[in-house]
Amino acid sequence: MRLRLKYNSPVILTFALLCLGVLIISELTGYRYMDWLITRRAPLNQIQTYVTMVTYILGHASVNHFMSNMMLLLLTGPVVEERYGSKNTLIIILFTAILTAIANMAVTTNGLIGCSGVVFAFIILCSMTSFRHGEIPVTMILVVVLYLGQEIIAGVISTDNISQMAHVIGGIAGASFGFILAYRKR
Repeated sequence: MRLRLKYNSPVILTFALLCLGVLIISELTGYRYMDWLITRRAPLNQIQTYVTMVTYILGHASVNHFMSNMMLLLLTGPVVEERYGSKNTLIIILFTAILTAIANMAVTTNGLIGCSGVVFAFIILCSMTSFRHGEIPVTMILVVVLYLGQEIIAGVISTDNISQMAHVIGGIAGASFGFILAYRKR
């Protein structure tokens, strides 16, 4: 039997490679181009405001930040892409990124960087892969309670630089897509 490598999850693997490329460039340039990798409240007449509503998911503040997001992305993303298809996976990534950027701009002046909102969408979507009409998977309830509950609590009591709101919005986006895609398949 001959083994060969398979690019099994094209959207997720390409996304991860883009993130890696941006990280390498960031590290080599001393994070000189971070303004194009952070979304924040900015004037609506500037093109950068709109570009960063997507590019921020490619950037990461450090190697550790990148590694933690990539581990979860590469664990959950292929499951999502296999279940819902490459086109829907790309739509989920882009929609979650833009929705999270808009929410962040609406409630805070803090910048947002990294793909953790997308990762949280995938975590919720993974827990819904067995979702069928008229059934709610117990695993989805537990994941929502544990992951999103933890983020809501951390958002209230934490003083770190982590955007729990991005995690919660990503989780809500993931659940919404899970329900929409399940009902569309009927």
